[in-house]
Amino acid sequence: MTNENRQALIEGFRDGTPIGLGYFVVGFSLGIVAKYVGLSPLQGFVISLLNNASAGEYAAFTVIGSDAPYFEIALLTFIANARYILMSTVLSQKFSPDTPFYHRIFVGFDVTDEIFGISIARSGRWLNPFYNYGAMLIALPGWSLGTACGIVAWYFFSEAAVSALSVALYGMFLAVIIPPARKEKIILGAVVVSFLLSFLAEIFFPEISAGNRTIILTILIAGAAAILFPVKENDNDA
Repeated sequence: MTNENRQALIEGFRDGTPIGLGYFVVGFSLGIVAKYVGLSPLQGFVISLLNNASAGEYAAFTVIGSDAPYFEIALLTFIANARYILMSTVLSQKFSPDTPFYHRIFVGFDVTDEIFGISIARSGRWLNPFYNYGAMLIALPGWSLGTACGIVAWYFFSEAAVSALSVALYGMFLAVIIPPARKEKIILGAVVVSFLLSFLAEIFFPEISAGNRTIILTILIAGAAAILFPVKENDNDA
């Protein structure tokens, strides 16, 4: 390993440390949800290791709990994580054209909101993939171990304590929803409509599984918002 790569790795690990600590807390809450649907600590660890995404995992755990088929689980997880395709596309522009394809694949494995943020904010014309590897070295274990510990905690804490700890997950979703909803009325409207339609769908279409309802509503609401309120490109942006 060259000195440049080693330095990038160390800096990535440094910048990724607070992310990893935050992931441990969120992963802990996800672990409680995973225990609700009957997953073991090992299963929760592996799932979090391979799917480092809060919304995607929560959606997957939800449909797993409803005994959904594998295809439904895979489709819902894909839809919930679709935004990472866009992030990866943007992030790929930060790499030098000479960056080997395997580096792009490995970095793309763990493109999360937070790692994407620190990577895009990284100074310099080109991004060294070892910077991402450094962040991943702390982010992935934090997320995976947090999930496993959340499941294990089920056996040592009272039901009331576990229920209280699980509130952190909903707090995370509120933290994701509220800031953009306060800035954009369209996002706020989409959030309100999604809550309302989800409630009505559960009442009037109980024969449709929770996973399928989520997939259908996600596609319909996101598609309608994209058609009715498209993001206008700025002609001055290069």
